[in-house]
Amino acid sequence: MADKIATREAYGNALAEFGEKYDIVVLDADLAEATKTLTFKKKFPERFFDCGIAEGNMMGVAAGIAATGKTVFASSFAMFAAGRAFEQVRNVIGYPHLNVKIGATHAGISVGEDGATHQCNEDIALMRTIPGMTIINPADGTEARAAVEAAILHDGPVYMRFGRYAVPYLYDEANYKFELGKGITLAEGSDVTIIATGLMVHIALEAKELLAAEGISAEVINIHTIKPLDVELVSASAAKTGAVVTAEEHNIVGGLGGAVCEALASTCPVPVLRVGVEDVYGRSGKVPALLEAYGLTAANIAAKAKAAIALKK
Repeated sequence: MADKIATREAYGNALAEFGEKYDIVVLDADLAEATKTLTFKKKFPERFFDCGIAEGNMMGVAAGIAATGKTVFASSFAMFAAGRAFEQVRNVIGYPHLNVKIGATHAGISVGEDGATHQCNEDIALMRTIPGMTIINPADGTEARAAVEAAILHDGPVYMRFGRYAVPYLYDEANYKFELGKGITLAEGSDVTIIATGLMVHIALEAKELLAAEGISAEVINIHTIKPLDVELVSASAAKTGAVVTAEEHNIVGGLGGAVCEALASTCPVPVLRVGVEDVYGRSGKVPALLEAYGLTAANIAAKAKAAIALKK
């Protein structure tokens, strides 16, 4: 197994794998090679439909097929799946609570050279506003594979967020258990809690090591399901450490950081600082340079952690 894989690649592989076990239908909007649904198409051409560059229509088609009792995956870039097709996702998928699973690839700043128009840092915020929408943002290839099966087994709409950039494996497939709505404590700590999602999870683990070198004990939690949020785990960790930092490859408005702040405001008010895209647009560039430019780094997480600790009463 490779040391790294893009979660979009794991998504495509999982569709092809689980197509053997489940009677799923896959739709794409003229991007099958990029979203990796092409892997499913080659294996199950009779269950694959290219809807062309018409994402809103694709969501309507997905809803129609789902209304017959099928489980449908509808895929495009996050910017188009969540942004361009928002009305259809809300009205024809969310409102009737259909079994449409949206596989949104190329999310976040790590789209790289495609630039601001394609770097969707707002999709989690958009999808969080839809009642009954489950949102999954896997941290590695193993988690992405497990998320696909969990989405198939879940009754109702699911938004899955996948990346273009290859990220390290964090989990061994043989020993990994995915549970919708349940976060995972990757490292215990006592001074500060770092709550991360997606590609920021492995970077959060690097931040923990930076803090440990300074004698600071950080707890690291992977939140793969942003909605419903694991409020119990988040609140218990916040109560233990007294300070929280969130880390996400998304706008700090309306994403993981917003969800955590909303939860802790009523369950365990503690200082919370957010690491993410600071309510600005992206720009074209190599992924490592973009992560550095937008502060999506272990060093910035560590700095925020120390600042959050300083805010403790």
